[in-house]
Amino acid sequence: MNLSGLMDTKKIFYVLAGGIALLVLFTVIIILRNVGSGPTQATLEFWGVYDTKQDLAKVTTSSQVINPGIKVNYKQFSYEDYEKALIDALATGTGPDIIMIHNTWLAKHRTKLTPMPESQADINPFITSKQFQDQFVDVAYNDLVYQEKIYALPLYVDTLALFYNKDMFNTAGIPRPPKDWEEFNQDVELLTKFDNAGNIIQAGAALGTARNVNRSTDILAALMIQSGVKMTNITNTAVSFTRSVDSKRVGENSLQYYTDFANPLKTVYAWNDSQHYSVDSFVEGGVAMMFNYSHQVNVLRQKLARLNFNIAPMPQFSELDSKNYANYWAVGVSNASKNQEAAWRYLSYLASRDGASIYLAETSRPSARRDIIENQKNDPALGIFAFQALSAKSWFQIDNNAIDSILADMIDEVNSKKATIRAALRSAESKINTLMSRQPQ
Repeated sequence: MNLSGLMDTKKIFYVLAGGIALLVLFTVIIILRNVGSGPTQATLEFWGVYDTKQDLAKVTTSSQVINPGIKVNYKQFSYEDYEKALIDALATGTGPDIIMIHNTWLAKHRTKLTPMPESQADINPFITSKQFQDQFVDVAYNDLVYQEKIYALPLYVDTLALFYNKDMFNTAGIPRPPKDWEEFNQDVELLTKFDNAGNIIQAGAALGTARNVNRSTDILAALMIQSGVKMTNITNTAVSFTRSVDSKRVGENSLQYYTDFANPLKTVYAWNDSQHYSVDSFVEGGVAMMFNYSHQVNVLRQKLARLNFNIAPMPQFSELDSKNYANYWAVGVSNASKNQEAAWRYLSYLASRDGASIYLAETSRPSARRDIIENQKNDPALGIFAFQALSAKSWFQIDNNAIDSILADMIDEVNSKKATIRAALRSAESKINTLMSRQPQ
């Protein structure tokens, strides 16, 4: 071999040796970095409303198998105190890492939340907006995902259903609950009883008024959505209750239908402001039917264990296009949190199939996950609510509490004859639009 060939061989050797040395060095650095950092370490503050520490204890313990360095301190608030306490705390920089939000709150509180980090396959547990849509029911996607970013994860989805007194149905000779609103009207007439003075002594249904019907404004909104009312315009900048659909005044028709049950001149008259609060009246045997959410099942059983009641799906105007009304809470991460990634890791497990199964078993709530609904659909207490979640709807509300008050006032104005159906609906629409114009979209 000549001198030139020997030099080339040495150069190749040195290049290969240098490359191997660099590879070994990089490998050692990566190993040391992983050993040094270990699992994610964080103690998260979690604020919520209706869940207790016990409700979350098992799923939090289970999550630590995957995220051993993440601990969670949960604090429960009353509904009345929660929102103000949350806003005040975040304003002073002392708020929680994890926030429980109502499904209507993204409109007014989105700027307080940080969206889920971008998904990186096989590296972290985060999901894409498409995966969210595949895993959860449609209403959750519409409520909690904005511009393809996930701002919160649903723990469950509840819907309005029909609670009915089986003994009253049997006595009236009614073999099954109503499937549609026409049957509902007929049953109300059969079940409502009056004394000689025209006073209601047994109400067919708790419907028609605002203040003594639990979730009256939700029931009215459900009727409006089922009737085809376009609750807001396409840009969600204004409500459109009075807009006609196929030349029909669907908003007015819905309000008329609801308030007819509190109108003594109507054949479906069954309720008025002198009746006991709807849930109490149902327990006392004063009303045969009411609409409510799944959490009322345990409330009713605790109040009167021997109450012979059952649950049926929400009546529909169309068997081919079921629309049910959603009301639920979800969980997100504060944009002021110093532990955002750790918080999202915990929430990702909480809303996963494994985590949600534990949580739902503890809380007896209907699933928001499509793959758990199949398991719940035969549950005697939760099955109907879980199945209805698939066709659940909601609507954009800039301030749910203020809107509840406006809609309740609207119902009262009609029942007290202070305004016609059309005038009351137009007034409510104007008030809500004024509210929307004052807040950023």
